[in-house]
Amino acid sequence: MKLIINGANGKMGHILTKMAGSENIAALVDVKPAEGMFTSLDEFTGPADCVIDFTNHTAIHGVLSYCLKRNLPVLIATTGQTDEELAEIHKASEKIAVFQSPNMSIGVALVADLAERVAKVFGECDIEMIEAHHNQKLDVPSGTALMLAKRIQEAREGATFNIGRHENGKRSPSEIGIHSLRYGTEVGTHEVIFSNGLETITIRHDAKDRALFARGALSAAKWLVNQKPGLYGMRDFLKEA
Repeated sequence: MKLIINGANGKMGHILTKMAGSENIAALVDVKPAEGMFTSLDEFTGPADCVIDFTNHTAIHGVLSYCLKRNLPVLIATTGQTDEELAEIHKASEKIAVFQSPNMSIGVALVADLAERVAKVFGECDIEMIEAHHNQKLDVPSGTALMLAKRIQEAREGATFNIGRHENGKRSPSEIGIHSLRYGTEVGTHEVIFSNGLETITIRHDAKDRALFARGALSAAKWLVNQKPGLYGMRDFLKEA
């Protein structure tokens, strides 16, 4: 499998490049390139099997245009997409295979499955979520926290999000509380708490090293290159894992 890594000179790009191995790299691209890198996707016209994008959600138009032009699958590992950007991703997936996930951790994907299951079975309970990341992270709450909350919402009809509760008053029975912490160099922690007053279930995932996101991205990309056009995520990948 030959990969084009977009954002190769960033933190995740460096880790991903190292884990992929030179034999699996078609091209390395970054707007602030190191030696041997291209400054834009359009500069590379050689053979490739898939694009992995670890840049920023604002780059999505150029990424999708390039992949559509070359009929290449693309794995989008960025977060914070606007409604317009999400619509563009959906439209592109009608012609090429697109894998989008706010978190490339297989462990987080399993947590999402477990959280949805607990929400379905545990009955009426209070649901709270705490997520922590490093002090440079831009989006609040994290894309992963929103993904987990949406999976729970699928299992709890009428559930609403209360992001960063900041007013006095009782919590509503239907709300999912989401609380964000930002400090130091924290890689990423997500904890979901279900409590009915008699018992509490806590599901927690701690990311210890960014390498886990690279590992998940490589596994998903290997799976994606064999898929038909469509929009895929970690849930689809786990079905065949």
